[in-house]
Amino acid sequence: MVEPQSNARLSPHVRLDKVAAVLNAASGSVGPDAAERMKAIAARYGLTLEPHSVQPSAIVDAVKAAVAEQPDALFVLAGDGTLALSAELCGPDGPLIAALPGGTMNMLPNALNGRRPWPEALTAILETGRELEVSGGEVGGHGFYVAAILGAPALWADAREAVRKGKLKLAVLRARRALLRAFKGRLRFELDGGDRRKAEALTLMCPLVSQGLNEDVGLEAALLDPKGALEGFRLGFSTLVGGWRDDPSVKIEICTSGTAWSHGRVPVILDGEPRRMDSPVQLAYRPRAFRALVPDDCEALKMRREVGEHEVRKAARGAAAAGMERSAA
Repeated sequence: MVEPQSNARLSPHVRLDKVAAVLNAASGSVGPDAAERMKAIAARYGLTLEPHSVQPSAIVDAVKAAVAEQPDALFVLAGDGTLALSAELCGPDGPLIAALPGGTMNMLPNALNGRRPWPEALTAILETGRELEVSGGEVGGHGFYVAAILGAPALWADAREAVRKGKLKLAVLRARRALLRAFKGRLRFELDGGDRRKAEALTLMCPLVSQGLNEDVGLEAALLDPKGALEGFRLGFSTLVGGWRDDPSVKIEICTSGTAWSHGRVPVILDGEPRRMDSPVQLAYRPRAFRALVPDDCEALKMRREVGEHEVRKAARGAAAAGMERSAA
């Protein structure tokens, strides 16, 4: 620690005596001067920070070295893949992770910080940062912290990305490719030891972003099961515009474990990163995945507080009712 260079003060809610930072120099929105900008922002709060800016080929070693230093917090400015790696290496008992948006999709940083550019997210974290214990899931032993998609309809993600970039012709071509590959090998799966079922795809949403979970008790599983080309096109269009959860061919339930398999390798997307996995693939919920360092206005933190306040009020009502019963007796 050094003396603050301004009136700025670090958050009083967490310990930040020793910190480390890793930047993916080639990531989508990092920029050539990101390391110096990060160092200057930290210095305003009296924090000594020496960011390690590395190329993708060195990112794994850089993150491992940073975690081995056992800092209070690890600041990571990179894409979702590097952030997932950092979460895996830190785990539930390692350093706090400040996930800064430096990639293309930035699913995890946006869920934790809101849609802030990384300098604003860093400033908010340094000023108001709090610890948030984050749950997650795993597919085939690989962790995810926002969402996983298993099955051929994961290809709709390519079409949606083209729409986001305004490339409508490319979006149509990718949507056509997704339709042609659909229905050629349905995903088979079981959840929580239940019956074996089939669907076009299985989407697993973590409590961090789920719209259907009010408590951190498992993964929200969405079964995507269109019955034909027309329903498949409708579901694909819903995926493009973001309303897929309301599609009648989508069924929602909660799970903590499962298995999925197909005739060939299973196409999977974990927090935006595509993979192919050998069948069968094991699914699992991780109640304690890693500890995040987030701004005080983090939506997940707000929800956690609301749930906690509700439980306190519920316990108080129960105690009052028990007291009344004892008095009446």
